Amino acid sequence: MNAKIKALSEQARRLSPEERIELIEDLLGSIEPVDPEIDRLWAEEARDRLAAFLSGEMTARTLQEIVQKYQKP
Repeated sequence: MNAKIKALSEQARRLSPEERIELIEDLLGSIEPVDPEIDRLWAEEARDRLAAFLSGEMTARTLQEIVQKYQKP
C-alpha cells in the first residue's frame, strides 16, 4: 500500500461506521455504477422472500445445513 492510500485509509478509519459505509458505497459506485433497475428488482425479490418466509411458504436453513449440502463426502 503506498503512502497516499495509507493516509487516506487512516483518515477513513476515523469516520463513523455510517460515514464509512457511505464512503465505500460512493467508491464502489465510481468503479461500477449502480443500475437502479437491478436494485429495484433485488429489493422486490427480498420483499417477496421475506413475505414467503413470514407466511410459512418458505423455511429457513442454518448455515451449517447449507455448507453440509455442498461439502464433498
